Amino acid sequence: MQKISEEPALETVSHPMVQRLAQLLFKTWETHLTLEPYHLPEDLGYVEGQMEGDRLTISNRCFQTKAFRKIHLELATVGGTLDILHCVMFPRPEYDLPILGTDIVANPQLVSAAIIDLSPVLGALGEDYLDGLSDGYEKRAGFSQLRELPTWGTIFSPRCLFTRVGSPEEADLFLEICTDYLNFHCHQGSIAKPAPADLQPEILAGHRNYCQQQQQNDKTRRILVRAFGEAWAERYMNTVLFDLPA
Repeated sequence: MQKISEEPALETVSHPMVQRLAQLLFKTWETHLTLEPYHLPEDLGYVEGQMEGDRLTISNRCFQTKAFRKIHLELATVGGTLDILHCVMFPRPEYDLPILGTDIVANPQLVSAAIIDLSPVLGALGEDYLDGLSDGYEKRAGFSQLRELPTWGTIFSPRCLFTRVGSPEEADLFLEICTDYLNFHCHQGSIAKPAPADLQPEILAGHRNYCQQQQQNDKTRRILVRAFGEAWAERYMNTVLFDLPA
């Protein structure tokens, strides 16, 4: 197991489910992958702002590997009453791997959104992933409040889990499914071989489509604009959250 030199900035968030998922992500990456630093612009690694009188903090950690161009974990908190985890594992466009994304939006009373998915970049999730994730996906029956995907969510796969979390048992179940998905995906990434050269432009187009669809998430953009202004929000969306490979 490779040890990451710094722990995630968990002091910036207080919700236990957010902390547990962040720790799970780091543990899984350390177990399966050989991580190298991925450098963000110095002024975007950690930022603070104000949103309607509440303090907003955002902490980012990023890595890269042979098969993953950018592994990004963002932890944000608003006024001590809202914690957000956002994570995307962007494969390099030389590899035909789906894009893993997972998010949690939580306040002290409720986890209003918890999602994990592996979004295909070539139109459909491969049979290896459909089969490899099927046992974890079947566990979704344990949630009482599954949520509908947003209208822009055409990028998501048939194995996408999107739910509210209303109890400690459901929190444990979500993290169990995340463990299944992460272990499978990181293993696939560790053994992946580059795709044929003629497929790589199509893979890159799939990455562009993923980023363009994600940027239609008006909730994220509105929070950033209210705290930091339109120009800063646009730069952050395009540089940190959903940047495209060179």
